[in-house]
Amino acid sequence: MNILMLSSTFPYPPTRGGTQVRTFNLLKYLSQRHSITLVTQRDATVTEAEIVALQDCVDRLVVFERPPESGTSAGIFQKIQRFISFLQQGTPPSVINRYSSEMQEWIDNFVEAGKCDVITCEHSVNEIYVRSHFQKQLRTVVNIHSSVYGSCYNQLATGISENKLRDKINLPLLRRYEQSYCSKFSEIVVTTEEDKIQLQEFNPHSEITVIPNGVDLVSFPYRIHDPGGHRLIFIGAMDNLANIDAVCFFSQEVLPEIQKIYPDTTLDIVGSHPTPEVLALKKQPGVTVTGRVPSMSEYLHKSTVCIVPMRTGFGIKNKTLEAMAAGVPIVASDRGLEGLAVDGSSTPVRALRANTPAEYVSAITQLFNSPQLRAELSINGRELIETEFTWDIAGERYEKACCGSDGNYEI
Repeated sequence: MNILMLSSTFPYPPTRGGTQVRTFNLLKYLSQRHSITLVTQRDATVTEAEIVALQDCVDRLVVFERPPESGTSAGIFQKIQRFISFLQQGTPPSVINRYSSEMQEWIDNFVEAGKCDVITCEHSVNEIYVRSHFQKQLRTVVNIHSSVYGSCYNQLATGISENKLRDKINLPLLRRYEQSYCSKFSEIVVTTEEDKIQLQEFNPHSEITVIPNGVDLVSFPYRIHDPGGHRLIFIGAMDNLANIDAVCFFSQEVLPEIQKIYPDTTLDIVGSHPTPEVLALKKQPGVTVTGRVPSMSEYLHKSTVCIVPMRTGFGIKNKTLEAMAAGVPIVASDRGLEGLAVDGSSTPVRALRANTPAEYVSAITQLFNSPQLRAELSINGRELIETEFTWDIAGERYEKACCGSDGNYEI
């Protein structure tokens, strides 16, 4: 089967963030059995070596230059213009900013020539390239990493919105947008049941499939021993709003309370592109901000406990899955554990749940004090990943979504 995959985010190397990880691993799986044409964009950070490496993973790679960003330094007049455009056209500025007319023309010609059986949008931002009439010619799939309406709503509800007035105005427009673009697709793919429920409310007649993220078990091997001690770790891209909020909340409201009990407690914040707000946390006792590291698993293996104190952000968190795969006990919020069965009367305990500072202190103290509990969470977490959250499992489900409900296709 000939599959045209669209990704405005360059999906290599698959360590830069959640979008790259999911896109790369799904295309890698599909390329084993199908002919993949990947159309993507590059920015100044993408190297020629990375382009060559990605070419080896697909049958055809087509790379366009990413349009220059127009949102960050715009004046009030430009912002008003963008809002009016959003109001009239129904497409958010965040989608418009990545739109390339050259890329659109290439896609239109490729589809018109009948060179693909399926077109997939890897992240909802790429929906803009799919014409409404494409559905009559081929199967159309959108792989929604997280709902834009749900994310905006959650940021307002938790009080971490960067611009509350803007987001309150945009919220009903994002709802309208999500309802509108989903109608163009034969199949909608989401990462959690929560996302499915929300999108089903907007699009009651749409086919929606839940396909969680996975983990590369080679990149995140199970650790061979428990290091003990009082070393905490948080992993993730540190220019992401939800991650910034999580580490600031934990460092300021939780860590000092734990250090009253265990003065030698440390926190490693490990991930690329730390913002000034994150770098400032190094001033606090015991906090280290590393930036990007060659091997995330090495840092995980040295840690006593991995924390995932997310207060916003939808979908299954790669950071949670990767820490479980590495065998590191986890203390996480409801958001950090979304989409995962980790506790309950009929479920083995795979992580400890916490949402308030007091709950974090209690859970982390339990783990610091009990090697047995750490071992239990370590074993159960790894088992969950091996049985439900590998990229082979996700890839097989995605292949079925791309091929249609009957599962019939030609290679």
